[in-house]
Amino acid sequence: MSVAAPTVARMPQEPQPPNLVLDLDALAAAVGERPDRQAAWRFIHAFARDWSQRPLTGADGYTPAELDAAQARIGLPLPAALREAYQLLGQRIDLTDNQDMLLAPQDLRIDEDRGVLIFRVENQSCAYWGIRVTDLDKDDPPVVVRADLVRPTADDWDAWLGRVSVAFVEIVLSEALCADEDLMGWVTPDRDTGLPEDITATFQRLPFPEYPISQQPGSLWYAHDEIILRDDRGTAMFRARTEAAFDRFDGEDEEFEED
Repeated sequence: MSVAAPTVARMPQEPQPPNLVLDLDALAAAVGERPDRQAAWRFIHAFARDWSQRPLTGADGYTPAELDAAQARIGLPLPAALREAYQLLGQRIDLTDNQDMLLAPQDLRIDEDRGVLIFRVENQSCAYWGIRVTDLDKDDPPVVVRADLVRPTADDWDAWLGRVSVAFVEIVLSEALCADEDLMGWVTPDRDTGLPEDITATFQRLPFPEYPISQQPGSLWYAHDEIILRDDRGTAMFRARTEAAFDRFDGEDEEFEED
């Protein structure tokens, strides 16, 4: 006598959460109401491990002696957060110099006319990032940005991000967009509605402030399934962590292209 096999009820599968591969807890702590700059360094450590060719090591930064020499040369103190950032990743050009350039300690310079310590330069010298000399005594001071204008005003530096530690998170994220041409691409948002619906419905906005803080609306960061995306309110650039993630997103992206 044959016995029928028991019927096994199939339970509906829960949808899998997106694979962000980002330390969002550290990022939220770095930019929160009670900012923790050590959390910014934890985020960068995790990001380097998961999104670059190799993790950070103790040999990837500048030494305290090199930073002391830079201080002596310019005759001004370097804020604690700037020193920590340089000691953490100052020589990892794959994390800091794919598009723009983090200046080496010996190249740090002062905009004497406007009183700003310059530590980063756009790749064609069209923009500069720095810290006001009056803020150099703060542990984690605000960062300002200046476009290289034909006729600069007396003070054409604008607020960019509120803390050096947060600025270095932005630097690492933005430079990652340009780290591998085979894994990067562009999305063109609609002028009226912004990012395509499929992106706004599935991507998670990162706990990162809208910036430059002196210019609103500004850039926003999003992530979804091993993709990071920066929306610059007119264009959006994305980077995949893997070829498989790029292929998944690039296949979807065809419907986002304008006719």
